[in-house]
Amino acid sequence: MQLITAIVRPNKVDDVRAALEKVGVSGMTVTEVRGHGQQKGHTAVYRGKEYNVTLLPKMSIETVVPDGAVEATITAIAAAARTGEIGDGRVFVTPIAYSYKIRTGERES
Repeated sequence: MQLITAIVRPNKVDDVRAALEKVGVSGMTVTEVRGHGQQKGHTAVYRGKEYNVTLLPKMSIETVVPDGAVEATITAIAAAARTGEIGDGRVFVTPIAYSYKIRTGERES
């Protein structure tokens, strides 16, 4: 099993969710996060004053998939989230040794 974590633009979450459903990924966790990568924020104007916004709003989408579904999942996320501009996001893959179902105590690996 692998944990796939995708950091994407907020307006791309629905597109990514739909793309994941098409490749058979049903469970996911979505969290509002803030951060920056290459773009390092931007300058904004509020009530006539300029200020730097260094932590931009993003969405984190996490899902656990079997080893055989990793590449299809990454491809689906990248295609759905891509705009071609800086700030499209990132996908991280982390191995999962095993998990437990809280309700039943069943261990899955």
